[in-house]
Amino acid sequence: MHRAEPYAVGIGSFAAQASAMRPDLVSVRRELHEHPELGLTLPRTQRVILRELAVLGLEISTGDELSSVTAVLRGGRAGPTVLLRADMDGLPIEEATGLSFASADGTMHACGHDLHMAGLLGAARLLVDRRDELPGSVVFMFQPGEEGYAGGQLMIEEGVLEAAGDRPVAAYAAHVECTVPRGQMVTRKGSMMSSVSAMRMTLRGTGGHAAFPQAAIDPVPVAAQLILAAQAFVARRLPAVDQAVVSITKLASDSAAGNVLAAEVGMEANIRTLSASTLETVREQLPPMLRGIAEANGCALEAEFIESYPVTYNDPSETGFVLDVLDELVGPERVTRLETPSMASEDFAYVLDEVPGTLVFLGAEPEGGSGPLHSERAVFDDSVLDLQASVLAELAWRRLARD
Repeated sequence: MHRAEPYAVGIGSFAAQASAMRPDLVSVRRELHEHPELGLTLPRTQRVILRELAVLGLEISTGDELSSVTAVLRGGRAGPTVLLRADMDGLPIEEATGLSFASADGTMHACGHDLHMAGLLGAARLLVDRRDELPGSVVFMFQPGEEGYAGGQLMIEEGVLEAAGDRPVAAYAAHVECTVPRGQMVTRKGSMMSSVSAMRMTLRGTGGHAAFPQAAIDPVPVAAQLILAAQAFVARRLPAVDQAVVSITKLASDSAAGNVLAAEVGMEANIRTLSASTLETVREQLPPMLRGIAEANGCALEAEFIESYPVTYNDPSETGFVLDVLDELVGPERVTRLETPSMASEDFAYVLDEVPGTLVFLGAEPEGGSGPLHSERAVFDDSVLDLQASVLAELAWRRLARD
């Protein structure tokens, strides 16, 4: 999986330095991979990050409500601030990759966050080596709780955007993708990834004997109607050019026996949209429509709408700059401009709501292929780490020099 040849990137870039540090970055990545942690509290992971940053002479702070790490590099020349971000947490998945450094405790870095941390550590090293020439400041944001815990929002509330004094003029992140060819860079202007919300529902009937459904109000067939109605809502209430995805992900009744009709059915819907206006339409119109169907069948429906990550929006101007840099560094043939957004979601959306910037995907597919992200078979070619580090450093450097 680990390859020796360096990437050929643009003259004057950080490529040669990054290539030389690749073995160190791979070592750190594999250490992190072997011991993932979940959610907002990642003490072991945080210790590794602090250990690696300690020798770089940065201004370092840690979070109060989460195991975050913020490091500020102040350049030798006056200028603005740019933020670079990596997420830190793993997933509750039993790893089945067979790697020599696989996790063995029921958790797994199945979304590449171990590479994100190692790549950002590499970018920090590269930029520190040129501190005296750096025309501004760089904030390195190491963020727990990306996988559903809104860690990015918590770090913003704790002041990560004010860490250098001036708020960043731009923010960038690179996310590895194990089913995209190694070294391919992927991004787009505008909506890059969807928002994600949930709707938790409790449907109540009366229950009764399974032999006499006429004497009860059975919520199970009504739940089936609600599921079909939710799919019809997407197809008929939303514009074809700005669709949503509504998936019923949880469904359970309270019946404890095969001959007992349920009195209650619990459901949860996962909702993904690509614009705030479509999200508003779903939030305002879907719950009352479903309640109406429930009531028409003699049931009562309680529905709680829970907004989570917003749309990940790549600022068009910043993304145009990023695309120009990537074309120069790796060649246009290795830069893919997505035609449509992904319906997955990303915690970096909270930062991009506050600071113009760009999320880029970096192909890390190994020889022989990989299972998808978030699967027990997800495998990443960590020989991309020097490319990841050099691209992040280059984007920060050039964006600061531009102003």
